[in-house]
Amino acid sequence: MPSSPLKPYQIRWARYWMTLVFVGFMIFIIGIQPDLIGMNRSEVVGFIQVDVWLVGLAILLASAYACVRVIRNHRPMSLRADIGVRLIATGYVVSAAASLADFIGLGAQHLPYVAFGPIQVIGLATGVAISLLGLLLYWPRNPKPKDASKGRRFPRLKMPRLRIKRIPGNESPDKATDTTPPKTETHRRRFPRLRLPFLRNKQAKHEEADEEKPAPE
Repeated sequence: MPSSPLKPYQIRWARYWMTLVFVGFMIFIIGIQPDLIGMNRSEVVGFIQVDVWLVGLAILLASAYACVRVIRNHRPMSLRADIGVRLIATGYVVSAAASLADFIGLGAQHLPYVAFGPIQVIGLATGVAISLLGLLLYWPRNPKPKDASKGRRFPRLKMPRLRIKRIPGNESPDKATDTTPPKTETHRRRFPRLRLPFLRNKQAKHEEADEEKPAPE
């Protein structure tokens, strides 16, 4: 079902949400690298820093979801879109769990000695990748025009049927003077019968023996 073009107010809302996407991305980058603005006051990754990039990631994903929803323009939700929405939320949960692993008791370190290890980095990157995949699945797709000829690999060729009408009296002379005998049953056989000479001799001997026998009195 093709959707109607976006109205002016929908375009404005899409721009607002895209601006919030950019703001959330900047907050996420600042949380990952606070040295960009000179806010790195600790040698380890602390609770405040983790909260900053999680807040930035939440703003980014929520704004991106709202922007795509405006672009969809009340299109019916397909299975692909439903999976995309769930992947967006699942990716954020994975990112939050990996980032707060030490604070919620899932990591190897315990308070107050916490460290953001390589496994947590992999978990955060995996969660972000899952959320981005969900956004791609939620993005609307333009319906392709249905063409019956595209489904076939090779087009069918319809050849005209040639019908030969026989006119009586106009037969060719070859057919008129055709003296070939009709095909018999032996012509229909694929393989001819084999006549073995020793069987003939044996049959002739039996006939001679029958003739030599005396007739009964």
